[in-house]
Amino acid sequence: MVSSSPPRSRWRGFFIYLAAAGPGMIAANAGNDAGGVATYASAGAEFGYSPLFFMVVVTIGYVCIQEMVARLAAHTGKGLAALIREQFSLRLSAFAVLAFAVANLGLVVTEFAGIGSAFELWGVSRYLSVPIAAVAIWLLVIVGSYRYAERVFLLLTLAFVTYPIAMFFGHPNWKAVALHTVFPHVIWSKAYLLVAVALIGTTITPYIQLYTAGAVVDRGIGPEEYKYERVDAVSGAILSDLVSMCIIIATAAVLGGTGALDSAAQAAKALEPLAGQFAATLFGIGLLGASALAAAVVPLSTSYAVAEAVGVERSVSKSFREAPLFLGLFTAQLLIGASVVLIPGNLFRLIVNTQVFEGVVTPITLVFVLILANRRTLLGSAANGRLARTVGFVTVLVVGAFASVLALITVGGWLGL
Repeated sequence: MVSSSPPRSRWRGFFIYLAAAGPGMIAANAGNDAGGVATYASAGAEFGYSPLFFMVVVTIGYVCIQEMVARLAAHTGKGLAALIREQFSLRLSAFAVLAFAVANLGLVVTEFAGIGSAFELWGVSRYLSVPIAAVAIWLLVIVGSYRYAERVFLLLTLAFVTYPIAMFFGHPNWKAVALHTVFPHVIWSKAYLLVAVALIGTTITPYIQLYTAGAVVDRGIGPEEYKYERVDAVSGAILSDLVSMCIIIATAAVLGGTGALDSAAQAAKALEPLAGQFAATLFGIGLLGASALAAAVVPLSTSYAVAEAVGVERSVSKSFREAPLFLGLFTAQLLIGASVVLIPGNLFRLIVNTQVFEGVVTPITLVFVLILANRRTLLGSAANGRLARTVGFVTVLVVGAFASVLALITVGGWLGL
């Protein structure tokens, strides 16, 4: 008689995976927001297919870091900020939280710049759209139905799914795509270094790590379910970067060699082979949805991290009197982010330059993640093995090296060297 337990076990595993799936996939794809799309599109427009190999390298590191963060959360039941507070000294914990807050503030600026750029495609000034958007997002989170708005914003971001389709309609040189994906084609210039650091910053961003850990804990995913969450984290990171590479290829095929992008209208041209005269509208819808969603989620993640590290009340359902630090920090981030965007200047270049800043801050987060994931006193047998330690160390080393070289060149430029 054949036992029925194996099929039943397989179905049980499948349903457990469906329950666990989400944190890694959502967090990873959140990287393809306003800053992500602007950076990937600008990279393809300025350097053609050459950034593709670099994106493969970044993806390997990204997968490794996402897996570590999800494993830490599943095996400890704690978020990243809480783990850092418990495992490191007060000074180091404060430094880490400050790095999170500064990096996320840069992202908030990016998202409001994305909102302004989207409305400028439709002839609406940023000086009107950005303040209204800031007030609307604040009201949605504090007193409105944020969960409903979140679904609407998420639906709008599906417009960016058209990039993989537009890639084929753009008729790229597939031989060149394959060669530049498999073999490195480095361009030794400051402009290429800036793009490389921006690609790191918009892909392996601290906000993604904070969100992943928090979402795994919120879902109650423990050690027994971790094997399913591991699939979610890894597949989410890979899928996200495949979309990112499609954006680079689509833009390179249509605009490759024209130079860095200066506007959302230029980035929208990569969608013209698919959408024609509706390219700008389609791009604007996706840009608005992604920016509005992240403009709410990113400052919330900072508020959660800081409140978690300090050990005070943290909930959007509380009043200002009950959670003054949490809600006050959220409000302050919206005000600062929107105010910076209202300063005269090129919004699209501001978005890309902010991702460069993210790339400089990212190594700080990665060092904390790697140290935590290596600690057997924290994770026991679930701590990093030799391969994970090696890949993680190389990732931190490479990201840190790019950030350091860029910092040295920038400071040298200020000094006239």
